[in-house]
Amino acid sequence: MIEIIPAVDIIDGKCVRLSQGDFDAKRVYDASPRDMAARFVDSGLTRIHAVDLDGARAGCPRSLAVLESMASVNGAMIEWGGGLKSDQDLRDSSNAGASYMVIGSAAARNPDLFSAWLRTYGPDAMVLGADTREGRIAVAGWLDTEDMSIDDLFRRFIPDGLSQAIVTEISRDGMLQGPDFALYTRLLADYPDIAVTVSGGISGIGDILRLVDDGQRRVIVGKAIYEGRITLKELESLTLD
Repeated sequence: MIEIIPAVDIIDGKCVRLSQGDFDAKRVYDASPRDMAARFVDSGLTRIHAVDLDGARAGCPRSLAVLESMASVNGAMIEWGGGLKSDQDLRDSSNAGASYMVIGSAAARNPDLFSAWLRTYGPDAMVLGADTREGRIAVAGWLDTEDMSIDDLFRRFIPDGLSQAIVTEISRDGMLQGPDFALYTRLLADYPDIAVTVSGGISGIGDILRLVDDGQRRVIVGKAIYEGRITLKELESLTLD
C-alpha cells in the first residue's frame, strides 16, 4: 500500500500553497502548521512533508520554531526541507525535531557535501529533493535551474547509499491536474532500490488509486487537501487498507 505524506508549506509561519513554485501566486490558509500536523496525525498520516519556503529563498533555515512546534505533536515525523546547505543547518534542524531532512539545492550544487551527509546521517534520514522543470533540476526555491537531470542526481548518489528521493514535477505542482504518471513509472522501473515519492499535481483520490495500481510507494498530497478535493477521511481509509 502506498504511503501518503501530507504537505505543509510555510511562509511567515503560516500554511500556504504555491502554484508551480510561484511565490507571487500563493494562497494562505487559516490553520497553523502545528494544527495541521495534529490533524494529519489524528488521521494516521504521521510522516509530514514540511517546507520552509522562506528558508528556501534565503538559503538557510528561517522557520525552525515552526518545525519545533510541529515536531512536538505526539506521533508526528517531520520531513523537513528548505535552505538546508550546511552542517549547522542539519544540526539545527535535527535538534528542532526533524526526523528526515530533504536536500535539494545543496545536493545539486555541492554533491560531495551531500555524499558526506548520506554517510554521516545515514540514508534513512537523508532525502534527496529532485525538483525538475522541463527535464532540468531546479534549485534555490525553484528560482534557478542546473544543467542536470534526475538521472544524473540518482546515479551520482547511489554509490553513497541513496535510498529515498522526492521527485517534484514543478509544472504540475499546485495545479491539481494530476501527476506525471509516465515519469514516475519510468523511475520505478529504472531505480527499484530508491523509494521515490511522487510530488506535484495530485488532484483527487483517483490519482492516488492510479499510483497504487502503478506500484508507487509514496505520494505527497498538498493543495488537494487544503482545497477540499480530498478529505482526510478518504486518506485515512487508504492507510487502513
